[in-house]
Amino acid sequence: MSCPIDHTGAVPAAAPITLDPFVTDLDAESAALRAAGPLVRVVLPGGVGVYAVTHHAEARALLTDPRVVKDIGVWGAWQRGEIPLDWPLIGLANPGRSMLTVDGDEHRRLRTLVAQALTARRVEKLRTGIEALTAEALDKLAGLPEGETVDLKAAFAYPLPMNVISELMGVDAAEHPRLKALFEKFFSTQTPPEEVPQMMADLGALFSRIVESKRATPGDDLTSALIAASEDGDHLSTEEITNTLQLMVAAGHETTISLIVNAVVALETHPEQRALVLAGEVPWENVIEETLRWATPTSHVLIRFATEDIEVGDRILPKGEGLIVSFGALGRDEAQHGETAGAFDVTRTPNRHISFGHGPHVCPGAALSRLEAGVALPALYARFPHLSLAVPRAELRNKPVLTQNDLFDLPVRLHP
Repeated sequence: MSCPIDHTGAVPAAAPITLDPFVTDLDAESAALRAAGPLVRVVLPGGVGVYAVTHHAEARALLTDPRVVKDIGVWGAWQRGEIPLDWPLIGLANPGRSMLTVDGDEHRRLRTLVAQALTARRVEKLRTGIEALTAEALDKLAGLPEGETVDLKAAFAYPLPMNVISELMGVDAAEHPRLKALFEKFFSTQTPPEEVPQMMADLGALFSRIVESKRATPGDDLTSALIAASEDGDHLSTEEITNTLQLMVAAGHETTISLIVNAVVALETHPEQRALVLAGEVPWENVIEETLRWATPTSHVLIRFATEDIEVGDRILPKGEGLIVSFGALGRDEAQHGETAGAFDVTRTPNRHISFGHGPHVCPGAALSRLEAGVALPALYARFPHLSLAVPRAELRNKPVLTQNDLFDLPVRLHP
């Protein structure tokens, strides 16, 4: 683990904070990161040391700083061979060439087609389909015996975004069970190292098969559009298309699942806020934005790299070091959100968070995720206004996932 560089005026780094691989108390961990300063040395699962930016203003600055790049070749630890290929987080740190891992002109080239397909206007055209999928899922819930405890995540929050992103990207529903199993391993900090290489190979093979199927039989989907663009002279490689497909499917369902789940938990543990929303005194848009800020779906984003020493507040991010963005910490930064930053408040205004990122790599699916939650949540509570948690909040179990603020399940009762 490298030592911080001694610059005049720079504050020496405190002892590194080891991130809990089991994510037993994300709120407490985020508070500790925030209290430690705007730039904190942390240890990721597997003993990999990086820096975390934990304050809002400093995160905004770094996310637009051209000296912070996505090229893993800049990472000193990678150059020195210190990051093993069986590291459980290797797929997040080095997911292959796509718009996620390049910068500048190359990033713009790869992102353009995806961004065009996910403009707010085009996303709005998906509303009818999302409403139909939501109604179908709610009809299934309504058919369950009254009094039965339901896992709302499995029965509602998971299938909706997975079906939406699959339709958008052209992934057959028959692939969903296999995708679910592989993504569980992909995101988990607890995947045994000996299983990581095979998991990565299996994911690559699955998405390669989907791309080849679309190449043979194109459809009205984004994967087919990427293939067509490459054949029309845009020169997208098969690797770039495949990795973009994997990135979009992974990010396109995981974030929305967590957004829906976290919004329900927030409302059910803040009855006074829930009452305002169900009475129509506060719009659902406020619920979504406050959930994104207070219980952000993405807890940490891996990983960027410093091409030179960078001042971050009163700290130094040294050249060649890795940087993660700790959205769980900066979402409750009092310097940005005031003294009540730690409270869930659907009346908060303004609510200027950056939970979908900031700068060139801002999430291209932000509008889609907001739309899905904006359809799903009011429809859920309109159908089941007496929905309640079936267990105390303290019994809800966090998944061992460093990047997603996620639960294993969400047991609820749909009726009084």
